[in-house]
Amino acid sequence: MLGLGDFSWTYGRYSAFALVLLEVLWCSFPFVMVTVYAGIRAIPAEVLEAASLDGASQWRIWRSVTAPILRPILVVVTIQSIIWDFKVFTQIYVMTNGGGIAGQNLVLNVYAYQKAFASSQYSLGSAIGVVMLVILLAVTLVYLRLVRRQGEEL
Repeated sequence: MLGLGDFSWTYGRYSAFALVLLEVLWCSFPFVMVTVYAGIRAIPAEVLEAASLDGASQWRIWRSVTAPILRPILVVVTIQSIIWDFKVFTQIYVMTNGGGIAGQNLVLNVYAYQKAFASSQYSLGSAIGVVMLVILLAVTLVYLRLVRRQGEEL
């Protein structure tokens, strides 16, 4: 119909990652949008009105008032999204049939699963899990540092 013939979207290296990316974005979009919407609604109307009365354009209000107020929310949502993206296993495993042809679509958690359970290399699978833990700890420490810098209590 579109001239693609028998093209398999789930076995190409880039097309499979594009499909998984679209699916992950589709699943995370509601949380991000509801959180950002709540942040926008929490901005006091007086602040926006004061900026408007001072002669600020809509762009200037967004850049100088709304965006700085939303910054902590965006930081939290971004860090949470990064952490949640490490948990994406089922989508990749199912959509690429366990990593695609010759394992060309592997990410760390699928690779750890294949090494630990499909190949019975439990030590390598565990080592990959520890590497993932270290990466997530680093991301969490960055998040905590940003929260403390903004003066919020933990």
